[in-house]
Amino acid sequence: MLCITRTLAAGRAAGLATGLGAALADALYGAIAGFGLTALATLLEEQGFWLRLFGGIILILMGIRTFFRPPEQKGIRSGLDGGLVFDLSSTFVLTLANPITILVSAAIFAGMGHAEVEATTTAVGLLVLGVFLGSLVWWMFLVLSAGWLRNWFNPAHMSLVARIAGAVIGVFGAVVLFTAIL
Repeated sequence: MLCITRTLAAGRAAGLATGLGAALADALYGAIAGFGLTALATLLEEQGFWLRLFGGIILILMGIRTFFRPPEQKGIRSGLDGGLVFDLSSTFVLTLANPITILVSAAIFAGMGHAEVEATTTAVGLLVLGVFLGSLVWWMFLVLSAGWLRNWFNPAHMSLVARIAGAVIGVFGAVVLFTAIL
C-alpha cells in the first residue's frame, strides 16, 4: 500500500525507492536464513515482541497519517517527508520490523534443503540475489502499474486511494501490534 500511494502521490521514483527498501530487507532476511546466521536470527526471534510492538505502532501512525492527509498534487512532495531516502529507509525499517518476513524466509530456505545441508557460499549468495531480484521485479511491476494509473487519477481518486491505503496500513499495524501483545 505504501508503494502504491507513494507512486500515485509522488511518482515512480518514490515508488521505486519504497520497493527497493522492501527488497533490500527481504534480501537481508534471505541472507540471514540462507547463510545460517543463527545468532542474529535468534536475536531477532527473541526481540520479536519489541519488533512487532515498534512496527505495529509505526504502521498505525502511518495509516492514520495517510488516511487523514490531504491528497498531494501529482509530482509535488509534502514537506513532511525526506524524499527518496526517507521512502527507501522507512520501508526498509518497516519490513525489518515485521518478524513474519524472517520466518517466511527461513521456511522457504528450509524447504529448499538449506537448513539440513551446508550449501556453498556461492549457491546461497545466488539464492539471496534471486530473492532480492524477485522482490525488486515485483515492486517494479507494482510501481509501473500504479504509475500508469496515476495519469488518470484526479484529486478525488487520490483521496479515496489515500483513505483505503491508510485504513489497510492501520489495520495491518493493529494486527502486528495485537500479535505482539498475545
